[in-house]
Amino acid sequence: MSQSSDSLSAASTVAWADPARRAAFEAWLAGVAGRHGLQPGSVRAASADASFRRYLRVDTDGGRSAIVMDAPPDKEDSRPFVKVARLLQAGGVGAPAILEWDEAQGFMLLSDLGDHTLLSTLQPQAEPFSQPDRDNRARYAAALDELLLLQRIDAQAEVPPYDDALLQRELDLLPQWYLTQLRGLTLTDVQQAVLQRSFGLIKAQVLGQRHVLVHRDYHSRNLMVDPADPRARPGVIDFQDAVWGPVTYDLVSLLRDAYVVWDEELQIDHAIRYWEKARKAALPVPHDFGDFWRDTEWMGLQRHLKVLGIFARLALRDGKQQYLDDIPRVWQYAHRVCTRYNGLGPLAALLEAAEAGTLGIQRQTGYTF
Repeated sequence: MSQSSDSLSAASTVAWADPARRAAFEAWLAGVAGRHGLQPGSVRAASADASFRRYLRVDTDGGRSAIVMDAPPDKEDSRPFVKVARLLQAGGVGAPAILEWDEAQGFMLLSDLGDHTLLSTLQPQAEPFSQPDRDNRARYAAALDELLLLQRIDAQAEVPPYDDALLQRELDLLPQWYLTQLRGLTLTDVQQAVLQRSFGLIKAQVLGQRHVLVHRDYHSRNLMVDPADPRARPGVIDFQDAVWGPVTYDLVSLLRDAYVVWDEELQIDHAIRYWEKARKAALPVPHDFGDFWRDTEWMGLQRHLKVLGIFARLALRDGKQQYLDDIPRVWQYAHRVCTRYNGLGPLAALLEAAEAGTLGIQRQTGYTF
Protein backbone atom coordinates (compact mmCIF):
# COMPACT_ATOMS: atom_id res chain seq x y z
CA MET A 1 0.00 0.00 0.00
CA SER A 2 1.37 3.40 -0.95
CA GLN A 3 0.47 5.79 1.86
CA SER A 4 1.23 8.97 -0.10
CA SER A 5 -0.75 8.13 -3.23
CA ASP A 6 -3.64 6.75 -1.19
CA SER A 7 -3.78 9.92 0.88
CA LEU A 8 -3.96 12.03 -2.24
CA SER A 9 -6.77 9.88 -3.55
CA ALA A 10 -8.63 10.22 -0.26
CA ALA A 11 -8.23 13.96 -0.24
CA SER A 12 -9.72 14.20 -3.71
CA THR A 13 -12.97 12.54 -2.63
CA VAL A 14 -13.49 14.55 0.59
CA ALA A 15 -14.08 18.30 0.54
CA TRP A 16 -11.75 20.37 2.71
CA ALA A 17 -12.38 24.10 3.20
CA ASP A 18 -9.01 24.48 4.93
CA PRO A 19 -5.93 23.13 3.06
CA ALA A 20 -3.95 23.03 6.32
CA ARG A 21 -6.53 20.80 7.95
CA ARG A 22 -6.54 18.56 4.91
CA ALA A 23 -2.77 18.17 5.19
CA ALA A 24 -3.03 17.45 8.92
CA PHE A 25 -5.68 14.82 8.25
CA GLU A 26 -3.59 13.10 5.58
CA ALA A 27 -0.58 12.94 7.88
CA TRP A 28 -2.62 11.64 10.82
CA LEU A 29 -4.42 9.01 8.75
CA ALA A 30 -1.12 7.78 7.29
CA GLY A 31 0.25 7.47 10.80
CA VAL A 32 -2.56 5.27 12.15
CA ALA A 33 -3.34 3.32 8.97
CA GLY A 34 -0.79 0.59 9.56
CA ARG A 35 -1.99 -0.22 13.08
CA HIS A 36 -5.57 -0.74 11.91
CA GLY A 37 -5.11 -1.96 8.34
CA LEU A 38 -6.77 1.14 6.90
CA GLN A 39 -6.93 1.96 3.21
CA PRO A 40 -6.61 5.77 3.10
CA GLY A 41 -7.58 5.91 -0.56
CA SER A 42 -11.07 4.68 0.33
CA VAL A 43 -11.97 7.63 2.56
CA ARG A 44 -15.38 9.10 1.76
CA ALA A 45 -18.07 11.06 3.53
CA ALA A 46 -20.24 9.12 5.96
CA SER A 47 -22.43 11.76 7.61
CA ALA A 48 -22.52 15.13 9.31
CA ASP A 49 -24.48 16.22 12.36
CA ALA A 50 -25.94 19.50 13.54
CA SER A 51 -22.61 20.60 15.01
CA PHE A 52 -19.24 21.22 13.37
CA ARG A 53 -18.40 17.52 13.48
CA ARG A 54 -18.41 15.36 10.42
CA TYR A 55 -17.81 11.66 9.91
CA LEU A 56 -15.83 9.88 7.22
CA ARG A 57 -15.75 6.19 6.39
CA VAL A 58 -12.56 4.29 5.51
CA ASP A 59 -12.14 0.67 4.42
CA THR A 60 -9.80 -1.80 6.07
CA ASP A 61 -7.68 -4.58 4.65
CA GLY A 62 -10.01 -7.14 6.21
CA GLY A 63 -12.98 -6.06 4.11
CA ARG A 64 -14.61 -4.05 6.88
CA SER A 65 -14.65 -0.32 7.53
CA ALA A 66 -14.06 2.22 10.28
CA ILE A 67 -15.28 5.74 10.98
CA VAL A 68 -13.18 8.86 11.31
CA MET A 69 -14.55 11.78 13.29
CA ASP A 70 -13.32 15.16 12.07
CA ALA A 71 -14.00 17.59 14.93
CA PRO A 72 -11.91 20.79 14.73
CA PRO A 73 -10.78 21.42 18.32
CA ASP A 74 -11.40 25.16 18.07
CA LYS A 75 -15.07 24.42 17.38
CA GLU A 76 -15.77 21.10 19.11
CA ASP A 77 -14.60 19.64 22.42
CA SER A 78 -14.39 15.88 21.92
CA ARG A 79 -13.65 15.06 25.56
CA PRO A 80 -17.33 14.61 26.53
CA PHE A 81 -17.78 12.24 23.57
CA VAL A 82 -14.85 10.11 24.71
CA LYS A 83 -15.99 10.08 28.33
CA VAL A 84 -19.56 9.10 27.55
CA ALA A 85 -18.51 6.53 24.92
CA ARG A 86 -16.46 4.74 27.55
CA LEU A 87 -19.31 4.93 30.07
CA LEU A 88 -21.73 3.41 27.57
CA GLN A 89 -19.32 0.68 26.52
CA ALA A 90 -18.68 -0.24 30.14
CA GLY A 91 -22.44 -0.44 30.68
CA GLY A 92 -22.96 -2.80 27.76
CA VAL A 93 -24.59 -0.23 25.46
CA GLY A 94 -23.84 -0.54 21.74
CA ALA A 95 -21.72 2.58 21.39
CA PRO A 96 -18.76 2.76 18.99
CA ALA A 97 -15.34 1.78 20.28
CA ILE A 98 -12.65 4.48 20.23
CA LEU A 99 -9.69 3.04 18.34
CA GLU A 100 -7.54 6.19 18.07
CA TRP A 101 -7.87 9.76 19.33
CA ASP A 102 -5.69 12.75 18.52
CA GLU A 103 -7.12 15.23 20.99
CA ALA A 104 -4.91 18.12 19.88
CA GLN A 105 -5.94 17.89 16.24
CA GLY A 106 -9.51 16.70 16.68
CA PHE A 107 -9.30 13.41 14.74
CA MET A 108 -10.74 10.16 16.05
CA LEU A 109 -10.98 6.61 14.67
CA LEU A 110 -14.09 4.67 15.68
CA SER A 111 -15.58 1.28 15.06
CA ASP A 112 -18.23 1.39 12.34
CA LEU A 113 -21.82 0.75 13.42
CA GLY A 114 -23.05 0.72 9.82
CA ASP A 115 -24.76 3.25 7.60
CA HIS A 116 -28.44 2.44 8.22
CA THR A 117 -30.20 4.64 10.74
CA LEU A 118 -33.39 3.50 12.42
CA LEU A 119 -35.19 6.23 10.46
CA SER A 120 -34.02 4.81 7.13
CA THR A 121 -35.60 1.42 7.88
CA LEU A 122 -38.99 2.57 9.20
CA GLN A 123 -42.21 2.28 7.23
CA PRO A 124 -44.64 4.77 8.83
CA GLN A 125 -47.46 4.02 6.40
CA ALA A 126 -47.45 0.27 7.06
CA GLU A 127 -50.85 -1.36 7.44
CA PRO A 128 -51.60 -2.52 11.00
CA PHE A 129 -50.58 -6.14 11.64
CA SER A 130 -48.69 -6.33 8.35
CA GLN A 131 -45.09 -7.53 8.28
CA PRO A 132 -43.76 -3.97 7.87
CA ASP A 133 -45.81 -2.92 10.90
CA ARG A 134 -44.41 -5.84 12.92
CA ASP A 135 -40.90 -4.86 11.81
CA ASN A 136 -41.46 -1.26 12.94
CA ARG A 137 -42.64 -2.46 16.35
CA ALA A 138 -39.70 -4.85 16.69
CA ARG A 139 -37.23 -2.07 15.92
CA TYR A 140 -38.76 0.18 18.57
CA ALA A 141 -38.78 -2.65 21.08
CA ALA A 142 -35.06 -3.16 20.46
CA ALA A 143 -34.42 0.58 20.78
CA LEU A 144 -36.30 0.74 24.07
CA ASP A 145 -34.43 -2.28 25.43
CA GLU A 146 -31.16 -0.52 24.60
CA LEU A 147 -32.44 2.60 26.34
CA LEU A 148 -33.10 0.57 29.49
CA LEU A 149 -29.46 -0.57 29.43
CA LEU A 150 -28.29 3.02 29.10
CA GLN A 151 -30.50 4.23 31.94
CA ARG A 152 -29.14 1.61 34.33
CA ILE A 153 -25.64 3.11 34.15
CA ASP A 154 -24.81 4.95 37.38
CA ALA A 155 -23.24 8.08 35.91
CA GLN A 156 -24.47 10.81 38.23
CA ALA A 157 -20.91 11.76 39.16
CA GLU A 158 -19.67 11.53 35.56
CA VAL A 159 -21.99 13.80 33.55
CA PRO A 160 -23.46 17.28 34.11
CA PRO A 161 -26.83 17.62 35.87
CA TYR A 162 -29.92 18.54 33.89
CA ASP A 163 -30.62 21.35 36.32
CA ASP A 164 -32.74 24.50 36.35
CA ALA A 165 -30.06 26.58 34.65
CA LEU A 166 -29.65 24.17 31.75
CA LEU A 167 -33.40 23.77 31.30
CA GLN A 168 -33.78 27.55 31.23
CA ARG A 169 -30.99 28.03 28.67
CA GLU A 170 -32.69 25.50 26.43
CA LEU A 171 -36.13 27.06 26.80
CA ASP A 172 -34.71 30.49 26.06
CA LEU A 173 -33.88 29.28 22.55
CA LEU A 174 -37.60 29.48 21.76
CA PRO A 175 -37.94 33.27 22.04
CA GLN A 176 -34.34 33.95 20.98
CA TRP A 177 -34.48 32.12 17.68
CA TYR A 178 -37.90 30.74 16.82
CA LEU A 179 -40.43 33.33 17.94
CA THR A 180 -38.47 36.48 17.13
CA GLN A 181 -35.81 35.82 14.50
CA LEU A 182 -37.57 33.10 12.52
CA ARG A 183 -41.22 34.10 12.87
CA GLY A 184 -40.67 37.83 13.29
CA LEU A 185 -42.68 38.37 16.47
CA THR A 186 -41.99 41.38 18.64
CA LEU A 187 -42.90 40.03 22.04
CA THR A 188 -45.12 42.24 24.16
CA ASP A 189 -44.81 42.46 27.93
CA VAL A 190 -47.83 40.18 28.19
CA GLN A 191 -46.29 37.58 25.89
CA GLN A 192 -43.00 37.70 27.76
CA ALA A 193 -44.91 37.14 30.98
CA VAL A 194 -46.66 34.16 29.37
CA LEU A 195 -43.28 32.65 28.55
CA GLN A 196 -41.95 33.26 32.04
CA ARG A 197 -44.98 31.66 33.72
CA SER A 198 -45.09 28.74 31.27
CA PHE A 199 -41.39 28.02 31.57
CA GLY A 200 -41.74 28.07 35.34
CA LEU A 201 -44.53 25.47 35.22
CA ILE A 202 -42.56 23.26 32.84
CA LYS A 203 -39.36 23.39 34.86
CA ALA A 204 -41.15 22.67 38.13
CA GLN A 205 -42.80 19.58 36.67
CA VAL A 206 -39.66 18.30 34.97
CA LEU A 207 -37.32 18.91 37.91
CA GLY A 208 -39.71 16.93 40.09
CA GLN A 209 -39.07 13.76 38.09
CA ARG A 210 -36.54 11.13 39.14
CA HIS A 211 -33.23 11.15 37.30
CA VAL A 212 -31.11 8.69 35.31
CA LEU A 213 -28.43 8.89 32.63
CA VAL A 214 -29.92 10.78 29.68
CA HIS A 215 -28.54 10.48 26.14
CA ARG A 216 -30.33 13.75 25.30
CA ASP A 217 -30.85 13.01 21.61
CA TYR A 218 -32.11 9.44 21.56
CA HIS A 219 -34.06 9.27 18.30
CA SER A 220 -34.31 7.57 14.94
CA ARG A 221 -31.33 9.36 13.37
CA ASN A 222 -28.97 8.45 16.20
CA LEU A 223 -29.65 4.72 16.29
CA MET A 224 -27.84 2.51 13.78
CA VAL A 225 -29.60 -0.72 12.86
CA ASP A 226 -29.31 -3.88 10.80
CA PRO A 227 -31.80 -3.48 7.94
CA ALA A 228 -32.10 -7.25 7.62
CA ASP A 229 -32.93 -7.94 11.29
CA PRO A 230 -35.57 -5.77 12.98
CA ARG A 231 -34.86 -7.40 16.34
CA ALA A 232 -31.12 -6.76 16.34
CA ARG A 233 -29.73 -4.43 18.96
CA PRO A 234 -29.16 -0.91 17.63
CA GLY A 235 -25.89 0.98 17.81
CA VAL A 236 -26.04 4.31 19.66
CA ILE A 237 -24.31 7.47 18.41
CA ASP A 238 -24.25 11.24 19.05
CA PHE A 239 -24.26 10.87 22.83
CA GLN A 240 -21.69 13.52 23.75
CA ASP A 241 -24.26 15.82 25.37
CA ALA A 242 -25.38 13.22 27.93
CA VAL A 243 -26.57 14.49 31.30
CA TRP A 244 -28.07 13.20 34.54
CA GLY A 245 -31.71 14.08 34.08
CA PRO A 246 -35.40 13.10 33.97
CA VAL A 247 -36.18 9.45 33.32
CA THR A 248 -38.77 10.32 30.65
CA TYR A 249 -36.47 12.44 28.47
CA ASP A 250 -35.01 9.83 26.13
CA LEU A 251 -38.29 7.94 25.90
CA VAL A 252 -40.20 10.94 24.59
CA SER A 253 -37.29 11.84 22.30
CA LEU A 254 -37.77 8.48 20.60
CA LEU A 255 -41.56 8.24 20.61
CA ARG A 256 -42.16 11.87 19.61
CA ASP A 257 -39.30 12.10 17.19
CA ALA A 258 -38.73 15.30 15.22
CA TYR A 259 -38.33 13.25 12.02
CA VAL A 260 -41.17 10.70 12.05
CA VAL A 261 -44.69 10.74 13.52
CA TRP A 262 -46.62 7.81 14.97
CA ASP A 263 -50.24 7.69 16.06
CA GLU A 264 -50.61 8.44 19.73
CA GLU A 265 -52.13 5.03 20.40
CA LEU A 266 -48.86 3.48 19.22
CA GLN A 267 -46.78 5.92 21.27
CA ILE A 268 -48.71 4.92 24.38
CA ASP A 269 -48.41 1.22 23.56
CA HIS A 270 -44.61 1.53 23.34
CA ALA A 271 -44.55 3.67 26.49
CA ILE A 272 -46.51 1.09 28.48
CA ARG A 273 -44.18 -1.70 27.40
CA TYR A 274 -41.16 0.41 28.31
CA TRP A 275 -42.71 1.42 31.67
CA GLU A 276 -43.39 -2.20 32.61
CA LYS A 277 -39.79 -3.20 31.84
CA ALA A 278 -38.43 -0.11 33.62
CA ARG A 279 -40.31 -1.05 36.79
CA LYS A 280 -38.92 -4.59 36.64
CA ALA A 281 -35.43 -3.12 36.18
CA ALA A 282 -35.96 -0.94 39.30
CA LEU A 283 -35.62 2.26 37.32
CA PRO A 284 -37.22 5.29 39.03
CA VAL A 285 -40.50 5.52 37.12
CA PRO A 286 -43.83 6.31 38.82
CA HIS A 287 -45.90 3.32 39.94
CA ASP A 288 -48.96 4.64 38.12
CA PHE A 289 -48.77 4.75 34.33
CA GLY A 290 -51.05 7.77 34.15
CA ASP A 291 -48.56 9.75 36.23
CA PHE A 292 -45.72 8.46 34.07
CA TRP A 293 -47.43 9.47 30.84
CA ARG A 294 -48.16 12.95 32.21
CA ASP A 295 -44.49 13.28 33.11
CA THR A 296 -43.56 12.13 29.61
CA GLU A 297 -45.79 14.73 27.98
CA TRP A 298 -44.38 17.61 30.06
CA MET A 299 -40.83 16.48 29.38
CA GLY A 300 -41.64 16.26 25.69
CA LEU A 301 -42.99 19.80 25.76
CA GLN A 302 -39.73 21.14 27.17
CA ARG A 303 -37.75 19.25 24.54
CA HIS A 304 -39.93 20.35 21.65
CA LEU A 305 -39.87 24.01 22.64
CA LYS A 306 -36.09 23.76 22.75
CA VAL A 307 -35.98 22.00 19.39
CA LEU A 308 -38.06 24.73 17.76
CA GLY A 309 -35.36 27.15 18.83
CA ILE A 310 -32.52 24.88 17.74
CA PHE A 311 -33.99 24.23 14.29
CA ALA A 312 -34.52 27.97 13.78
CA ARG A 313 -30.91 28.63 14.81
CA LEU A 314 -29.56 25.93 12.53
CA ALA A 315 -31.43 27.47 9.61
CA LEU A 316 -30.68 31.12 10.31
CA ARG A 317 -27.20 31.04 11.80
CA ASP A 318 -25.71 27.93 10.23
CA GLY A 319 -27.46 27.94 6.86
CA LYS A 320 -28.96 24.46 7.37
CA GLN A 321 -32.31 25.23 5.79
CA GLN A 322 -33.43 21.59 5.75
CA TYR A 323 -34.33 21.80 9.44
CA LEU A 324 -37.17 24.20 8.61
CA ASP A 325 -39.01 21.26 7.06
CA ASP A 326 -39.15 19.56 10.47
CA ILE A 327 -40.60 22.52 12.37
CA PRO A 328 -44.31 21.77 11.63
CA ARG A 329 -43.95 18.31 13.15
CA VAL A 330 -42.27 19.62 16.30
CA TRP A 331 -44.77 22.49 16.58
CA GLN A 332 -47.68 20.05 16.53
CA TYR A 333 -46.16 18.03 19.37
CA ALA A 334 -45.65 21.12 21.53
CA HIS A 335 -49.01 22.71 20.73
CA ARG A 336 -50.96 19.54 21.44
CA VAL A 337 -49.51 19.22 24.94
CA CYS A 338 -50.14 22.91 25.66
CA THR A 339 -53.85 22.42 24.91
CA ARG A 340 -54.14 19.51 27.38
CA TYR A 341 -52.84 20.81 30.68
CA ASN A 342 -53.96 23.59 32.98
CA GLY A 343 -51.88 26.73 32.80
CA LEU A 344 -50.48 26.14 29.32
CA GLY A 345 -53.32 27.63 27.25
CA PRO A 346 -51.61 31.04 26.89
CA LEU A 347 -48.46 29.31 25.61
CA ALA A 348 -50.58 27.47 23.05
CA ALA A 349 -51.97 30.81 21.89
CA LEU A 350 -48.46 32.23 21.55
CA LEU A 351 -47.40 29.26 19.44
CA GLU A 352 -50.47 29.81 17.29
CA ALA A 353 -49.56 33.48 16.82
CA ALA A 354 -46.08 32.46 15.68
CA GLU A 355 -47.43 30.11 13.03
CA ALA A 356 -50.42 32.13 11.85
CA GLY A 357 -50.44 31.90 8.07
CA THR A 358 -47.61 29.34 8.09
CA LEU A 359 -49.26 26.17 9.37
CA GLY A 360 -52.82 25.01 9.10
CA ILE A 361 -53.59 25.47 12.79
CA GLN A 362 -56.27 23.34 14.37
CA ARG A 363 -56.73 22.64 18.03
CA GLN A 364 -56.41 18.92 18.70
CA THR A 365 -57.70 16.69 21.40
CA GLY A 366 -56.44 13.31 22.47
CA TYR A 367 -55.53 11.20 25.45
CA THR A 368 -55.21 12.81 28.88
CA PHE A 369 -54.61 11.19 32.20
